[in-house]
Amino acid sequence: MDPRVAGRTARLLEPLHSLGYFADEVASELTAVGLRPGRMTYFASRSAPMGRVGAGPVAATFYVFNPSLVAHFVPACWAAASPEQVTEARYRGISAVYERLLGADTLGSAELAEAADLARTAAEGCTVPGRTLYAAHADLEWPTEPHLVLFHALTLLREHRGDGHVATLLSEGLSGLEAQITHCATGHGFTVPSAQATRGWSPEQWDDGVRGLAARGLMTEGGELSDEGRALRSSVERATEALAVGPWDVLGESGTERLRELCQPLVERALAAGAFPAGVFADR
Repeated sequence: MDPRVAGRTARLLEPLHSLGYFADEVASELTAVGLRPGRMTYFASRSAPMGRVGAGPVAATFYVFNPSLVAHFVPACWAAASPEQVTEARYRGISAVYERLLGADTLGSAELAEAADLARTAAEGCTVPGRTLYAAHADLEWPTEPHLVLFHALTLLREHRGDGHVATLLSEGLSGLEAQITHCATGHGFTVPSAQATRGWSPEQWDDGVRGLAARGLMTEGGELSDEGRALRSSVERATEALAVGPWDVLGESGTERLRELCQPLVERALAAGAFPAGVFADR
């Protein structure tokens, strides 16, 4: 499998996973079990498969978040609800938001069931060593409903890729803040205000990060990537794709192409139905 094809596939499928972080249905289920509304629901729902971990492991595996922000919500979240309760609530919410965005007929279709089977085949090709966040999610039992199988598979693929991405960022000497700044500067991720707000970095910290990157020749003082910075980001993406290609090798070229073909209309329908708030992503 060409790693670039694997990367394009992962980016196409990503909205069907990440929409859960913005959905009212997921937030409602999580607050119903005792979590505080807002960012506690994000940190708890994504880290719950690791168990009652503290702020340190969450900050380490999530990487681009300000550790002080994480500490505001973890481990306090586990006093409100157990990791098992949080995971069950997350999947109830995902089921509801998939039905709202895609419709019951689509969820019961042969095409969605086929997509779920293909995604599961790919996910079962992921490897555990060095993939902490993936490994925790992989220990969860598989759901039975096809749309939740699809979501679970995409979550495994996303976290497997994300663990590899963190490894490449470390190898290139980019801190969590620097990784977020340079990614925003590519124009293909969060907008700067959204990244600062959701990742917990103050404007002053962000500006300090930009100055540090500029001193290394990776950015301009105005916050644009230099030629060296663009080359570094390209290197990070190539290495990430190379580390993430294994599951797609297992699925094969024809299976991967079929999964893209099946999921493209699902992504388009979800986006058209307002899966993400306006102004969060630079390229949406």
